[in-house]
Amino acid sequence: MRILLFLATNLAVILVASFTLKLLGVDSYLAQNGIQYGSLLAFAAVFGFAGAIVSLLISKPVAKWSTKQR
Repeated sequence: MRILLFLATNLAVILVASFTLKLLGVDSYLAQNGIQYGSLLAFAAVFGFAGAIVSLLISKPVAKWSTKQR
């Protein structure tokens, strides 16, 4: 269940970022400066997923360690 929520949350963040950037016209600005919009979203997705998976993997051990449980 945690993995499903992880994937859903990250995909929702990417969709909201994509919609917001298009709404604000950032995609046309990026195209004028030679930056591909899709590549930027892919880069954000890779780093977002990587950071979130690290957080997901260490959250339980850190919670146990901080409360001194076994």
